Amino acid sequence: MLKVIFYIKTQKAGRNGESPIFARINYQNQETSISTGKSITAERWKETARLRLLLKTEKEKVIKNALENFQLAVERKFGELYRIDRVVSLQLLKEELSGVPVNKKSEVTIMQVIKKYNLYFKRKVGIGERSAASLQKYERCGILMKNFILQEYNKDDMPAEEITSSFVYKLEEFLKFDTKFQNRIGIKNNSVVKYIRMYKTVCNHAIKMEILQKNPFKIYDGRISVKDAVFLSQEELDRIENKAISIERLERVRDIFLFCCYTGYAPVDTVNLTSGNLLRKGKKELWLMTSRTKTDIRENVPVLPPVLRIIEKYDGKQNGLIPMISNQKMNAYLKEIADICSITKNLTWYVARHTFATTVTLGNGVRIEHVSAMMGHTNIKQTQHYAKVLDHNVMEDMAKVMRRYK
Repeated sequence: MLKVIFYIKTQKAGRNGESPIFARINYQNQETSISTGKSITAERWKETARLRLLLKTEKEKVIKNALENFQLAVERKFGELYRIDRVVSLQLLKEELSGVPVNKKSEVTIMQVIKKYNLYFKRKVGIGERSAASLQKYERCGILMKNFILQEYNKDDMPAEEITSSFVYKLEEFLKFDTKFQNRIGIKNNSVVKYIRMYKTVCNHAIKMEILQKNPFKIYDGRISVKDAVFLSQEELDRIENKAISIERLERVRDIFLFCCYTGYAPVDTVNLTSGNLLRKGKKELWLMTSRTKTDIRENVPVLPPVLRIIEKYDGKQNGLIPMISNQKMNAYLKEIADICSITKNLTWYVARHTFATTVTLGNGVRIEHVSAMMGHTNIKQTQHYAKVLDHNVMEDMAKVMRRYK
């Protein structure tokens, strides 16, 4: 806790008998003193209990008001530095208050901004508002930024206010062509755009916290390339569901995958489900009710018969509603399932989510607004990325037009 105590230095009393008033500032085992620019006689300082009693002279009232303003200035400047870094240097505080030119090292840097945001994000993960997987991506952002600054500018960090459009587009080039990760050089366009958008998010948070005045990444105009999402047809879905699988681990993965196909849940949301997420509406309607870990938006889905069969199959056999398995193992095992089911598409966790949006819901006439709500999207535009218009849906709609003109 910051403390400001005013005192006088009698040993520095002037010819008029007045002693200069100083402020002693304490914070976390640090202490510094700074002159307030005001002075008073030792007698009056003592008689007025350091100007805290009722004052009679106008001069003493002016001094008291000046000291109150001085304390407010100390607390305001401390707050500014605290928002940048909770370990506030009182020497830096003194320099700021005294008007001493601040060394470049005291300027808020881009790595400080990223670090502070990640600490804030980590606390949100701790209370379940965001996912650990998302935090991992923001931490990766910090590593990439540090590597870029080291390669391009030969230093560990740089002031955020010095980031220009040239810096931003050099960073984009570095991410696309030079960065190294897991024996791969370069990052694909969509991931690069997402990373730079994350830097923009970090800086927007810093602006809200009054750490930055402007967002240097605001000028970035990179766009994500929209590609056709991979999804299964109903025939392929039936082929996986009806396939007799004798290997237990593959049978378990097949069931988890089908569960996702018929609910649209993302991996992180699926593994966190418990019996508490199963709720009955009315006499017959059974629902899965939860919120997306990524956005904290509700994604409530009616329990379809294939989902109910899977839930009943694993009832009481684990803590969650269905078995848990890592994303990495899941994708590896799905490749085996694709082989034994003669499916040439690259099966991953998210093929299931795409299949729910396209084949299970839109393909059966569910309105896109309802699909969007079940998938926990904030707007329909997000759903359109997953959901593809199927040919037979087009033909059904156009058949009405044909009848009209016949």
